[in-house]
Amino acid sequence: MALSKAKRRLRIRKRIRKNVSGTAAKPRLAVFRSNKQIYAQIIDDENGVTLAAASSLKNKDAQSVSKTEQASMIGKEIAEKAVKAGINNVVFDRGGYLYHGRVKQLAEAAREAGLKL
Repeated sequence: MALSKAKRRLRIRKRIRKNVSGTAAKPRLAVFRSNKQIYAQIIDDENGVTLAAASSLKNKDAQSVSKTEQASMIGKEIAEKAVKAGINNVVFDRGGYLYHGRVKQLAEAAREAGLKL
């Protein structure tokens, strides 16, 4: 029996999270993508703390552009917040999504803004 799209993504997400974990020295950049918005968090999994977060929902400029442009705006915003907090290296957690489209755009924008993924 074929899995639903959501269950398939959760299975992939668990497989990724077995290997990808954030530390205080190298936190995890986690991406969540809904149909209309995109969210990014920088997480220290050892202490269970979110160090920085950005979303297209809170960013008023992102509401009037395309979803891929939203992703690049959020990638740049999360990188700026991370650099301000003294974080340069992160582990990228694509959250079960393909590294394509909005997820790829977010990662590339974060790299351009100074994060090392």
